[in-house]
Amino acid sequence: MSKPEGGPKRPETAVVTAGRKPFDHHGLVNPPVYHASTILHRTVEALEKEKPRYTYGRRLTPTIEALQDAICELEGGAGTVLCPSGLQACTLALMSVASAGDHVLVTDSVYGPTRTFCDKTLARFGVSTTYFDPLIGADIERLFRPNTRAVFLESPGSLTFEIQDVPAIAEAARAANVAVILDNTWATPLLFDAIGHGVDIAVMAATKYIVGHSDAMLGTVTATDKHLKRLRDTHGNLGLTVGPDDIYLGQRGLRTLAVRLKQHQINAMRLAEWLGERPEVARVLYPALPSDPGHAIWKRDFKGASGLFAVELKPCSDAAVAAMLNGMTLFGMGWSWGGYESLIVPARPTRTATKFDTKGPVIRIHAGLENVDDLLADLDAGLARLKNAA
Repeated sequence: MSKPEGGPKRPETAVVTAGRKPFDHHGLVNPPVYHASTILHRTVEALEKEKPRYTYGRRLTPTIEALQDAICELEGGAGTVLCPSGLQACTLALMSVASAGDHVLVTDSVYGPTRTFCDKTLARFGVSTTYFDPLIGADIERLFRPNTRAVFLESPGSLTFEIQDVPAIAEAARAANVAVILDNTWATPLLFDAIGHGVDIAVMAATKYIVGHSDAMLGTVTATDKHLKRLRDTHGNLGLTVGPDDIYLGQRGLRTLAVRLKQHQINAMRLAEWLGERPEVARVLYPALPSDPGHAIWKRDFKGASGLFAVELKPCSDAAVAAMLNGMTLFGMGWSWGGYESLIVPARPTRTATKFDTKGPVIRIHAGLENVDDLLADLDAGLARLKNAA
C-alpha cells in the first residue's frame, strides 16, 4: 500500500500528523503551549506596517494555529477558527452569515441551546427563524425567502437522531445562494465529510469527541473560501479566543480520535442491538441499525457511527425511569457526551414545526470505552429495576 506523501492523508493518519511541525519546535512531538497576551515587535514598522503573523495573544499564537490547521485539514475547508464552547461555535456560524432583517432556516431536530439562541438572541437583533422538518430534503427550496441567508442542519438530529439528506438540501441551497451550516459533532469529519457533501460552514462541539476526555470546553468552525473572511471577521470582532491549555487538551484528544471512534461504534452497536431485543424497549434511535428509518442515507453518506443514540421505552412512569437511572453503576448522568465514559440521561425533545411521536419516555445513551459486557450487565440490572418499579 502506498504511503501518502505531500497529498491528502487518510483520516487515521491526518489525526496523528495534522497541525504538528516538530522541527519548528526543537523536535518536540507535540506543539508547545504558548501562554500569551502581549507579543513584542522590534520596530514601529514591524508593529504597524509589516503585518506579522502573530500580533496579539487573542488573535493567533502557535498553539491556536496548530489546532486550527489540524481541524481545517480534516474538514477540507479553507480555514478554521476556535471557540470557547460548542454552542459558541454554532452561534458564531449563524452570526457570520445573518444580519438584521435576514431569515434563517433551522432543522426542528436542532440542539436545544442553538434553538434558544435563535429564538431569543437572533430574534432580538432582527433575524427571524423558521424551523423545518429534518426529513424535508430537496423540498426545502419551498421555504426559501428572498432574505433567507442560511440553512442550519444537524445530522443526525439532536436527541431524535434523524439523518438529513445533506447533499439534496445543499444543492437546493446553492441554487438559491443560501449558506449551509452543519453541526457535525456526532460524526466529526472522520465519519461525515460535511464540506464534501456541500456544506459551506462545518461546526463541531470539540468538547465532545475531539477533546474526548470530558475535561475541556472547545468549539470549531470551518468555512469554505466564500464564507471564510466574514467568519474570521465576526470571530475577531467578538473578541473570541480559547485558553491555550484547553487547546492543548483538544490537540491531545485529536491524536486518538480515529481509534476511539471505532470502539465507540462497536460498543454502541452492541448496546443498540441488545436493547432492540428487550421487551421494555419500543425502539432504538440509531442510524447505524438497518431497522432505523435513516439507515439508507446514513449508509450512503457516512463512513461510520459514533457512540451516541437514544432509546424509546415502552410506556412507564417517571418513577420507573428514575429507578433505572439512579442505580446505574457504570453509566453516569451528565449533560455532555463524547468522552471515554458511558452516560445515560432522560431526553425530552422540543419540536415546533413537526411532531416527534413517542408513547413512552426517551433516554439518551452514550456508549463509552468500557468493556461492553460490563455495560450490558449495568443496563440489564437497570431494566430490571425499571420493570419492578413500573
